[in-house]
Amino acid sequence: MADIRTGAGNVDYLDLGPVRVSTTPRTPDPGPDRYQLALVTGGLVLCDTSHPYEPGATPPRTVVLQLPRTALPFRPERVDRLLAQRIPATRGTGAALAQFLGSIGAHAHGCGERELARLGSAALGLATACLAERLDVYDDLPAEAREEALLRQIDTYIEHNLGDPELTPGAVAARHHISLRRLHLLFQDRPAGVAATIRGRRLAGARADLLRSGPRARPVHSIASRWGFSSTAVFTRAFRRAYGTSPTELRRKRVARKVNDPCAQRTFLRPAPA
Repeated sequence: MADIRTGAGNVDYLDLGPVRVSTTPRTPDPGPDRYQLALVTGGLVLCDTSHPYEPGATPPRTVVLQLPRTALPFRPERVDRLLAQRIPATRGTGAALAQFLGSIGAHAHGCGERELARLGSAALGLATACLAERLDVYDDLPAEAREEALLRQIDTYIEHNLGDPELTPGAVAARHHISLRRLHLLFQDRPAGVAATIRGRRLAGARADLLRSGPRARPVHSIASRWGFSSTAVFTRAFRRAYGTSPTELRRKRVARKVNDPCAQRTFLRPAPA
């Protein structure tokens, strides 16, 4: 089970299976034999937990990705060449990884166990591809590893652009400089295709918003816009097809349940049969 710890309204620690994300390199103790990629102003910096930290080397509340040395398909002596070096985050996988780390805290609260595990795999794939580029061995990665890294970049791009109504399979393919056919081939072994993946993640995010109450609750039209739906009507139809109820009905049931059962913390809703 993923471990999420928060402080002062921010996510301070995420255990995402193969990797961990924290806002400081010392909390919790990462243990030996792990690399840490710290997101700092202007890029990323790679550290090794087997070496002592220099005082003040990392500013407070820096987002840090912790990953086991054994999780990387590179010889340690090669990776060690990158220690304490600034890795640019303005293009390629460095930019994708930096964007991912910079926004993961905002998304963690709305994620289920499977989504958090997917985020962990995505983080590891992006970190592997980023370091491979810096070591100039990206082309030496097995074809399967390169495909996986590309998929993780695409996953991250989709995840962080769900609110853009122009996010389509064609836009995703163009952004990653691949053909639409290749994009569809990358998704052929997944449960859903590109368009269905985008729609499903939008609907899941919208559902999480609908289940919130209090000051954080948004009106239905605002939720539809936030998750990239062109109109409230389009959102309502898609939501009903996926979950068997309308957004307004779901919210009404949520409120009614809370009134009748103040201890209720969560509403479980299964998608409607296809």
